[in-house]
Amino acid sequence: MSEPPQPPQYGAYPGGYPPPPQQPYGGYPGYPGYSGYAGPPQSEPKNGLGLAALILAIIGLLLCWSVAGGIVLGVVAVILGFLGRGRVKRGEADNGGVAIAGIALGFVAIIAGLVFIPIYIGLFDSVGGTDYIDCVTRAGSDQAAVQECAEEFTRRVEDQFSVTVTPTP
Repeated sequence: MSEPPQPPQYGAYPGGYPPPPQQPYGGYPGYPGYSGYAGPPQSEPKNGLGLAALILAIIGLLLCWSVAGGIVLGVVAVILGFLGRGRVKRGEADNGGVAIAGIALGFVAIIAGLVFIPIYIGLFDSVGGTDYIDCVTRAGSDQAAVQECAEEFTRRVEDQFSVTVTPTP
């Protein structure tokens, strides 16, 4: 009588092939000159000051028409950008390009905000703003005269732009 067939042994290779050689952790076979050490895990770029500079600069550009928005936010963005760039140079942060972008866009927001100043001054003068200031100066502490100056200025603005500034009941 013949012996019953033996069940296959787990882990054995059919046909007598030897197991493949073990590779070091993280190693990739077939790449000459690669030691197999992948190094520490890659972390996300971190430069919070640079990112804050970039965000504030973008908001400053969007609000440059408000003068204060463009100038104030632009200055803060430039300061934070230079602080973030300093951290990159000291090796405390990476992704210095974000800080440089914040600096550049911060300067653009400042310039755009400054461009609006003469526009607003010209607009204020064209609707009689200097006359209003002179009227208020002449009125001094007389509240009735100051109120008359304000009403005259409001009428000039309404006539100039064909709008109603004062709400109608």
